[in-house]
Amino acid sequence: MNIHFSINEIGNVAADFWRLVGDSKSFAFHGDLGAGKTTFINALCKGLGISDPVSSPTFSIINDYGTHNGFGVYHMDLYRISNEREAIDAGIEEALLSGSYCFVEWPEKASGILPDSMIHCFLSSTGLNTRMLRINL
Repeated sequence: MNIHFSINEIGNVAADFWRLVGDSKSFAFHGDLGAGKTTFINALCKGLGISDPVSSPTFSIINDYGTHNGFGVYHMDLYRISNEREAIDAGIEEALLSGSYCFVEWPEKASGILPDSMIHCFLSSTGLNTRMLRINL
C-alpha cells in the first residue's frame, strides 16, 4: 500500500497507519537519510499516547518510551551498527522479543535477527514537504 502525504498531514497518516496494521507491534523503517523515518515514528508515538520527546537514537542505539497505558515502546536506530552481533550486544534482539512496540530504523543492518512478523515500511521524499510511505502488510 502506498500513501502520499505532506508533512502537515503526518498526524492523520499515523492514525491511518494504526488502523491498517491492527495488533502488529514490530515495524522496520527503511529510507534514505532525511526521508522522514524519525519524524514518522514521532507521529506514531504520539498516536500511542507518548508525551515524552521522541528523537533518533542514533548514538544510544535504543530509546525506550513509556506510555500512560503502561506498555513500552522501543525506538531503535541501527545506522551505526556494523553487524548482527553488535545489534545483539546492544540489546536489539531482547527489545524485539519483549512484546513491546518496536520501531527499527536502518533494519537492513541486522536483518537476520528481525522477526518474520515485522512489518516493513519504506519512506521516501517526493518533494520539499511531501513523502511517500509504502507499507508491506
